[in-house]
Amino acid sequence: MAKELEGFNFEQRHGKARVRVGRVWRSKDGCRHFMVEWNVNISLLSNCVAAYVRDDNSDIVATDTMKNTVYVKAKECSEQLSAEEFAILLGKHFTSFYPQVFTAIVKIVEKPWERISVNGQPHEHGFKLGSEKHTTEAIVQKSGVLQLTSGVEGLSLLKTTQSGFEGFIRDKYTALPETRERMLATEVTASWRYSYESVSSIPQKSLYLNEQYLNVKKALVDAFFGPPERGVYSASVQSTLLQMAKAVLGRFSDISSVKLKMPNIHFLPVNISSKDHGSIVKFDDDVYLPTDEPHGSIEASLSRFWSKM
Repeated sequence: MAKELEGFNFEQRHGKARVRVGRVWRSKDGCRHFMVEWNVNISLLSNCVAAYVRDDNSDIVATDTMKNTVYVKAKECSEQLSAEEFAILLGKHFTSFYPQVFTAIVKIVEKPWERISVNGQPHEHGFKLGSEKHTTEAIVQKSGVLQLTSGVEGLSLLKTTQSGFEGFIRDKYTALPETRERMLATEVTASWRYSYESVSSIPQKSLYLNEQYLNVKKALVDAFFGPPERGVYSASVQSTLLQMAKAVLGRFSDISSVKLKMPNIHFLPVNISSKDHGSIVKFDDDVYLPTDEPHGSIEASLSRFWSKM
């Protein structure tokens, strides 16, 4: 919220970034352990203009205090909870405990530790590092108004067929051939905003938002690949992106909008020939050169008409 300051509009916030916290919970019998590792970023919107104009720090919540609060609140959480729930908990604390704080923005990235299996049996306390990361952002206002977004980063997907690219603009700069048979690979960054406008409107089921995260991720993956026996044809990354976004909004009524960023990571056909020996390697949809740059960049958002995005 902008304030008038000496004839100018002035906006400010302060916070603590990259607060890393690990938390272990144990089952009631003490045998099975549950573990998360979170990277927490906090930003507070507060009435502390005096610190800027009068060297008066009396309204500032020290960023070191914010860091300590993360560990205190993690300790107080005796029951397992989701990244979303922890972000909301922190936001509620900062906006209720400090009179001058009117909005708290809490972002969390969860490191993908996954329970390991040994000889087909889930290990009680063993974990390995996975790939994609669970993300969330909770914006909590003193009035109780909530904006909640969840997401996934680094979701790498690839299919070796059922993809093509035809009918695009051709001009004197175009060298790319048209094809109905290519490999399609991407690394999805997705975020989706829930329609909940207050903390009290979120279902109280234990770990509900963790379950939703897994369900949304599955919907994205299923839409990308299609049925296991035959798949689904992709006419472009754009077409596939839209189908993935529609799958999320079509299945989850409590999600109001979804954003997807899907780089087109190229696997280039390998053809090798020489003047002396002719064709050495002739491409037959089999040997590729994997690349990660340059890559195509495709992103879009889809929302319901009533969504505030």
